[in-house]
Amino acid sequence: MAAVTAPTVRAGLPGLLRHRALAKLTLLALAAAVLVPVVGARWASGSWPDALTVDLSEPLGRASEWIIDNRDSHPLFLYVLGHVSNAVVLGVRAVYLVLLAAGWAGVTAAAALVAWRVAGVRPALGTGLAFLACGLLGMWVPTMQTLALMVVAVLASVVLGALLGLAAGLSDRTYRVLRPVLDTMQVLPAFAYLLPVVLVFGIGVPAAVLATVVYAAPPMARLTALGLRGADPGVLEAVASLGATARQRLVTARLPLARGELLLGLNQTIMMALSMAVIASVIGAGGLGDRVYQALASVDVGAALAAGIPIVLLAVVLDRVTGAAGARLGGDRPENPGRSSALLWGGAAVLAVAVAVAARLAGRREWPEAWAVNIAEPVNRAVDWMTAHLYSGVPYLGGTADWAGHFTTWVLDPLRSGLQGLPWWSVLFIVATVAWLIGTWRTALTAVLAMAATGVLGVWEPSLDTLSQVLAAVAVTLVLGFATGVAAARSDRVERLLRPVLDVFQTMPQFVYLIPVVALFGVGRAPAVAAAVVYALPAVVRITAQGLRQVDPAALESARSLGATGAQQLRQVQLPLARPALLLAVNQGVVLVLAVVIIGGLVGGGALGYDVVFGLAQGDLATGLVAGVAIVCLGLVLDRVTQPTERRRVKQGA
Repeated sequence: MAAVTAPTVRAGLPGLLRHRALAKLTLLALAAAVLVPVVGARWASGSWPDALTVDLSEPLGRASEWIIDNRDSHPLFLYVLGHVSNAVVLGVRAVYLVLLAAGWAGVTAAAALVAWRVAGVRPALGTGLAFLACGLLGMWVPTMQTLALMVVAVLASVVLGALLGLAAGLSDRTYRVLRPVLDTMQVLPAFAYLLPVVLVFGIGVPAAVLATVVYAAPPMARLTALGLRGADPGVLEAVASLGATARQRLVTARLPLARGELLLGLNQTIMMALSMAVIASVIGAGGLGDRVYQALASVDVGAALAAGIPIVLLAVVLDRVTGAAGARLGGDRPENPGRSSALLWGGAAVLAVAVAVAARLAGRREWPEAWAVNIAEPVNRAVDWMTAHLYSGVPYLGGTADWAGHFTTWVLDPLRSGLQGLPWWSVLFIVATVAWLIGTWRTALTAVLAMAATGVLGVWEPSLDTLSQVLAAVAVTLVLGFATGVAAARSDRVERLLRPVLDVFQTMPQFVYLIPVVALFGVGRAPAVAAAVVYALPAVVRITAQGLRQVDPAALESARSLGATGAQQLRQVQLPLARPALLLAVNQGVVLVLAVVIIGGLVGGGALGYDVVFGLAQGDLATGLVAGVAIVCLGLVLDRVTQPTERRRVKQGA
């Protein structure tokens, strides 16, 4: 018996080491045993060493001065960038003048008729009511400014994204080159796009539009490429067998088969363009975002809400109309709709022009001031009442300000102190460990280099401050999101109740989430975390619920036949089988949280977000640009340590 047992035990160790995670942990433990004493003796203090820091303020300052000095004389600006800037200004101004000339009645009628033609009666009614609400809130002119910027930015984003997606969809080499670029751009917070364009184009509408285009074009490119590459090979082969050229195959087969992905790309581009157009108010975009930004800067919650509601209405209307249009185009269509469709479009155009002319003749082109409703004062009175009665001193509950203070004292401060108190090399080692366990050595190398870059740039401490806020927000988001997602997956009634709430929350731009948290919690790091949680929660809930609902029914039936309880089915069957969806929920939660934590710099979140806002507001592009690059690096780190690589997933599946 002993003779049999000993070889078995000896053979067990190599078998144990063949387990990939244990083998990696063993190698990491050996590396730590060798490197930690050496590195600890060399850098005993633990803070990021000055010798490894590169001061970019002077070269960035010189670059900024050179751009400012040569903006009116250098050929690059005169003959290339200057024409781009002028084209953007002329485009936005032309659209804005058309909207003003049409008047509130003409714009409302045109928007409702377009929604009716592409989406149906109910979206049309919602569109008309949304535009009327913008006027009632006294925000007609800012709404038109935002809409003009949106039209130009969306058109440019769709064209650029479609061209890139077309190239990636038809060429494997182009796809391999563009894929990592699009992956990286998709995880970057919106604020990271502002500084490069400001450095080149300065503060104003051109920078805002171009930042919006860069931010909103990747979804269109990615989904266009996905649709073209996913076309049915049988259909393509049949078309090719009929002697069709490559261009004919593209026009008659590939593009029609990719219609669903193209419409989804358009929807995502519109929503991201609206979100970015609002955030771009920080660099002079004007419109509704500027009203929100100015109101938040002075903690005027009423004025911020008056401008925030039209933003939400625009987002919901655009999402519903494009979504309904996509569903319509994806269904059955008449065999010969051309003539009737043209007649209906012509009738709608004539009706919209007639309404605009009638309003102009009646002297009602501009929204009447007497029809505007001032909600800022009652909202501010409500906020004052909340400050006096709900912020603190509520029996047994404390108050919202007390909750924010306790969260800051008990969670955010210890987490920040703990991260900043760790030796810098131990942080890099932890990042490498997590990234390697989840992915490959390339994943770990990318994450470590990105994290080390924040130290090299001289913003190690602010980066860890931002990281502490992200970790706290992600923890709260995942607890609430997983619990709510499980409830929605196990109950159709809960899912039906949550669906409209999640739909609205997922369409709201990031900027808008700051308004209610400032009203409830004031300013500081805790409100920034609260806004991030609310913004990321819908995505986590949806992905979790969808993943659990898509578990193989046969596996659940087998567990029930063996007498497993509901909790046992969830713990032993649904959660393990839904692991890819849960990992995706974690990744999306981290990326979305980071986006809003950075914007939280506008409401006292501090850290990297404050540096970006300070740099933009004061024209200190060195400070802002360094913080922006650090945000990019932090985004890469968080994405890599929460997203298993395709290679690892394939191996696990094998």
